[in-house]
Amino acid sequence: MAQVHGEGLPPVPLVPGPLGLCGVAEQSMGHRLEELERRRQAALHAGSEAAVERQHSRGKMTARERIDYLLDAGSFQELDMLARSRAEGASEDKRSYTDGVVTGFGTVEGKRICIFSQDFTVNGGTLGEVSGEKIHKVIDLAISLGVPLVGINDGGGARVQEGVVALHYYGGIFRRNVAASGVVPQISVIMGSCAGGAVYSPAITDFVFMVQGTSQMFITGPDVVKTVTGEDVTLEELGGALTHATKSGVSCFVAPDEKACLDQVRQLLGYLPPNNVSPVPVVATDDDPERSVPELADLVPVSSQQPHDMKNVVRAVLDGGEFFEYHALWALNLLCGFGRIGGRVVGMVANQPQVLAGVLDIDATEKGARFVRTCDCFNIPVITFVDVPGFMPGTDQEHGGIARRGAKLLYAYCEATVPKIQLIVRRAYGAAYVIMGSKSLGADLAYAWPGAELAVIGPESAVDLLYSSELAGAPPERRRELVDAYKEANANPYLAAERGYIDDVIDPASTRRVLHQALEMLASKRQDAPPRKHGNIPL
Repeated sequence: MAQVHGEGLPPVPLVPGPLGLCGVAEQSMGHRLEELERRRQAALHAGSEAAVERQHSRGKMTARERIDYLLDAGSFQELDMLARSRAEGASEDKRSYTDGVVTGFGTVEGKRICIFSQDFTVNGGTLGEVSGEKIHKVIDLAISLGVPLVGINDGGGARVQEGVVALHYYGGIFRRNVAASGVVPQISVIMGSCAGGAVYSPAITDFVFMVQGTSQMFITGPDVVKTVTGEDVTLEELGGALTHATKSGVSCFVAPDEKACLDQVRQLLGYLPPNNVSPVPVVATDDDPERSVPELADLVPVSSQQPHDMKNVVRAVLDGGEFFEYHALWALNLLCGFGRIGGRVVGMVANQPQVLAGVLDIDATEKGARFVRTCDCFNIPVITFVDVPGFMPGTDQEHGGIARRGAKLLYAYCEATVPKIQLIVRRAYGAAYVIMGSKSLGADLAYAWPGAELAVIGPESAVDLLYSSELAGAPPERRRELVDAYKEANANPYLAAERGYIDDVIDPASTRRVLHQALEMLASKRQDAPPRKHGNIPL
């Protein structure tokens, strides 16, 4: 009697039937389920035990462990689990199920997301035709469903054996990242070394997370750098988490280990709507939105020459003092991040006088522009706290393109159609005041505290310019008198209030109540832009 063999299963006899010999077609459902389970187990354990052990020894989880940790228990539905490489000449051991990436969908605290997680234990997590197709499909699914996409990156880049085919599928990923931009939130989690083309997909997405010690991103590796430039540089120095978090601004968030990183991803998802047409998340809060904040009057020094920590001001206003900071290690002279007022998510932008006196420079304006545009994409109101002495002077800034690159922030504020509220906490000087979300750039509401100073330049500089002859040889007391007189006459919020550039001058203690009422009123704001293909931001 003839027999047919299933891989890894006992031979199945072919027996006569009404239509002739039959075998697999006549197997019982039990046999078929056994075959399905065998294949599923092969996919679930596609990486060898040795490869999994190497992953663990480096302090890294496997692709599936990461998904299980991030998603709600039992919510993951895998897609294309049984997909295998079809590259010509690929050996059987290179045709593992999943082809080096696990894709699917699930929930995080009940909110639906799509996810892919590259599997370094299978073909080094490299991208080939089949793994590329899987990522294409899950991005397309996220767009069609209107849900966030989380991509966990831990792979060796394009699969060399598949050559231009792998490069083609990278291009397809980039195109889909761009198509999804501003439609659904895209979050990239770097949990290994990403090189070359593998860096560009995360760079296009909205948020990049990295892990200290195990995450790297670079276009060309240390060996190439050494060959071409002669520089000796380590992986961490070239493209480690802290390098990208403090110098390049590529990484938005850094965590000490993978679990802490995924905890941050979960936290971020709580602030984001699922897509560009969904309303901003609102949650119940026990923190009274009408709560008075008397401590604000003491947090900001009266003298504009004294620094203070703007984080204390921001936290005092937000629900429960919770502030989820964006780019916490880069461009520290500008604060950006998410919080809630009355349970409603808001994006906070604020000058930080504790660093560089809060001036605006190239990095700060690019950081702010990116954040404002991200908030605008996903209907998150923007609140701007202003305490800015101006722009950073110097040839480095001018030659580095502060005119062009600083214009990104004003462009972002002008373009944003979400509710925009400005509060002048203390200093608001020159063009920096205008660019920090002023009424003239389209702020819906603008407020100031009584001690706010609005002027073209600081009072001290103005006096030195206007009274240079009189001050020559005059005692210091005379300069102080002139500075005080200038502040009284020119650098106060009431002149702006008289002209309507500020809607109200408020008691600092009432700040939270005023902002909450403003947000409630602006919740129904609708603003349609005139038809055009797109604007031309000064990139």
